[in-house]
Amino acid sequence: MAAAGSAAAGEDRSEAGAVGHGGVTAPAPHTGPGARRGRRAAAGRSAGHASDETGAPGDAHDPSARTGRTGRKRAGAEETADPETRARDICLRLLTGAAKSRKQLADALRKREIPDDVADEVLTRLEEVGLIDDAAFAAAWVESRHAVRGLSRRALAQELRTKGVAADLVEQAVAQLDHDDETEAARALVDRKLRSTRGLDPQVRMRRLVGVLARRGYSEGLAFRVVRSALDEEEPGEPSGTGRD
Repeated sequence: MAAAGSAAAGEDRSEAGAVGHGGVTAPAPHTGPGARRGRRAAAGRSAGHASDETGAPGDAHDPSARTGRTGRKRAGAEETADPETRARDICLRLLTGAAKSRKQLADALRKREIPDDVADEVLTRLEEVGLIDDAAFAAAWVESRHAVRGLSRRALAQELRTKGVAADLVEQAVAQLDHDDETEAARALVDRKLRSTRGLDPQVRMRRLVGVLARRGYSEGLAFRVVRSALDEEEPGEPSGTGRD
């Protein structure tokens, strides 16, 4: 009987331990593989959240962070490189985008505090291998700017001088254009503007159209001649009216 009583008391204590608040039986802890995987996943999420808060491992997934590190690494490498290597790298990067005159590259190197003697040596070497060619640069500049913007020889020569191109090379480049080329380009500019000036007083039209050519470097005589010719050749009956300047 005493043994039976002890067994009953033990069962009562087991049942009491298994019952939670409100008499609900507390679930037994899971100990299988699925439970272990769940705990590991929860731990991983917790660690990731902590990383995001501290800004450490989470940066590996941030493209802007990688770009910033790459830029800092490149800048650091450039600063630690010898001046000659730095000068060459700067020039090659600039020449990748578009052709440059020697003076443009020299100015860029000076801004980056490359010693003048080192810059001169690097630029001369690039000239020797054909990566710097002021004559070719000037010729291409004249062809492009005249065709796209209709600039006169005088305006083109001024632009090339500001880029440090030698006077003889400037003269050689603008010699590609003759008087007929300039007249044709000027007339094309005026023809594009004629329609927008219709309805204005004839003197106002003349002044505005001549101003268009003057801003592109054409001489006053050529500008008046071209504009007058364009106005005279307008089809009869087109509105000329009067307007205000």
